[in-house]
Amino acid sequence: MSVYSSEKPRVLLLLPTRTYRATDFLDAARKLDVEVVVASEEPATTADLSPTDTLVLDFRDSTTATHIITKFASTKPIAAIIGVDDDTTILATTASAALELPHNPISSAEASRDKYLLRKTLSEQGVPVPKYKRFSIHDDITEICTQIDFPCVIKPLSLSASRGVIRADNPKQFTQAFERVTKLLHSVKETRSTNSNSEKFQYLIVEDYIPGIEVALEGILINGELKTLALFDKPDPLEGPFFEETLYITPSRLSTEIQDELHRATAQTSAALGLRHGPVHAELRYNEKGAHLIEIAARTIGGLCSRTLRFGTGMSLEELVIRHAIGQPIDTFNREKQAAGVMMIPVPKAGILGEVRGKKKARNVNGIEEVNITIPVGGEVVPLPEGDKYLGFIFARAESPRIVEESLREAHGLLDFVIL
Repeated sequence: MSVYSSEKPRVLLLLPTRTYRATDFLDAARKLDVEVVVASEEPATTADLSPTDTLVLDFRDSTTATHIITKFASTKPIAAIIGVDDDTTILATTASAALELPHNPISSAEASRDKYLLRKTLSEQGVPVPKYKRFSIHDDITEICTQIDFPCVIKPLSLSASRGVIRADNPKQFTQAFERVTKLLHSVKETRSTNSNSEKFQYLIVEDYIPGIEVALEGILINGELKTLALFDKPDPLEGPFFEETLYITPSRLSTEIQDELHRATAQTSAALGLRHGPVHAELRYNEKGAHLIEIAARTIGGLCSRTLRFGTGMSLEELVIRHAIGQPIDTFNREKQAAGVMMIPVPKAGILGEVRGKKKARNVNGIEEVNITIPVGGEVVPLPEGDKYLGFIFARAESPRIVEESLREAHGLLDFVIL
């Protein structure tokens, strides 16, 4: 058990080398004057961040990594462990359990990281889910087509940000999608040098396509009670064949009744999974049959999108999460009144980024706060469904969601990406 009595809390941040989130979480920790320990997969990355202490951990080996963390905590007690991306969710939970820190059940974290296990768990708990089935990448595709309905969506078990997610409306499209996702899984497995027998690289889930508008709900669980921090509209239609997210706008323009239903669906899902503590990020759809949970993760919103959120007199989402993790009081969970949004800049084609034109014009658009190009010139760009990086992020604030959306679209239209 970790007994922590220092006046200055020590927080362990699990920061993958590829995360966008390092700067924002470290800035929040400095603002709160907490001591930070950074854990990553590579020494060079953690050294560059320059916190007081660093750990090198294999996030895929939660048993060994938990042992390293508990050994460290025996001499330098830890007040909270925060996993900032999907790859760290399981380790954050297992290590918190070992140190007897507040945490979700390990089974809950595992279900949120496996799309098949998520559907299976919710179904067993009586939560409505689309018709779904898991298949091996080695199964006969013709036989699979006799067991599914169209339209359907094929998904890898654990990739995030719509990577590898493809809609198919007929057997021909399904065959092409199945082969494409199988090839992607082989590529990811080789890149990560992971266990070739791992289920997440051997299986796919196929489920019925759910039509309707899509939203994202950002929330935090406090003793099992869900507090919705923000509901993001996604104005661009996400109908496939790929599901590339672009615009996130908050506050939502949906009716109060629909927003309440989306909150209840997320709360019901969290309870069914056993999630009780910390941030949750949910993707939902709404149609004439009501709210439908697409995915839920026991972490905050991805990428740099959290920069759209401010609470009270300017508290960031990362500051709110750290405050909750170390047990500090949070004066308000209410988001600022001003509308805000982000454009996740999509990749139009594969190649090498040669030049980005129009950045100054885009920044000068009314309401635009930041244009952040996250892939350097000379870097490789890969579109969905294989890609896992956006070209960058555009942020805006204005008096209304409509104006925010207009500003983001205008700024994006002024950017010209030269891809060679």
